[in-house]
Amino acid sequence: MKKLQLIKNAKKIVIKIGSSLLIDNGKFNYKWLRSFVEDLDSFLNKTQIIIVASGAVSLGKSYLKFNTHEVNLNIKQAFAACGQIFLMNNFIKVFEEKKKKVAQILLTFADTEDRRRSLNSRETIKSLLLSDVIPIINENDTVATDELKFGDNDRLAARVAQIVEADLLLLLTDVEGLFNKNPKRHGDAKLVEKVTKIDSQIYKMASSQTNFYGSGGMLTKVQAAEIAGSYGCNTLIFQGNVNNPFENLQKNNIGSVFV
Repeated sequence: MKKLQLIKNAKKIVIKIGSSLLIDNGKFNYKWLRSFVEDLDSFLNKTQIIIVASGAVSLGKSYLKFNTHEVNLNIKQAFAACGQIFLMNNFIKVFEEKKKKVAQILLTFADTEDRRRSLNSRETIKSLLLSDVIPIINENDTVATDELKFGDNDRLAARVAQIVEADLLLLLTDVEGLFNKNPKRHGDAKLVEKVTKIDSQIYKMASSQTNFYGSGGMLTKVQAAEIAGSYGCNTLIFQGNVNNPFENLQKNNIGSVFV
């Protein structure tokens, strides 16, 4: 299956970019984002794109020069409040180089669960897309509590895909996709290129015991694929921690498709 063709055929795509791609040693990774925007120009210039981006907490922590690892919820919210400014300023700077406009939308779990607020979010995103503006979405960590959080931007991206009725959800990671067993432990581990049904066997492959990406990473991506799939949206998980990730996808045809 040619994954890039799946992307090119989609009319509306939600792309989730994790902090491991955007942040390098506490600093914003301009080089990677520039290559990503180049790929958008080359491969997705006629596609409506919504981006879900992480990294505000990491940037805020660096800005406040907070060294301890033990922080409470309020401190994390302070990190997010500071870091969100830097995150968006960096996005504006890089996208303006390609004459593209971006906008910031911060969502809470309640914004996606309440029908009226969900519809309002959809209309706002729709208006931005019609104005050729790329929405950059993040969870509103400054006000969200542990009880009412998505917990990760994979699931947030899946709910955004549902709200905007996207054709495709792209989850960029630092691995090639879902493997049937841990490739670091098993030389015969194989990439699962296509998943048509998410069941206990698929979840076992994504667990920390069988997948080197860990339960906090690949597991939430499979959960996101299941959420998106329940609304008729396909998901592609593929390696993003390389320059020009879409060009790399075209050359190597990596990734796991959930249909």
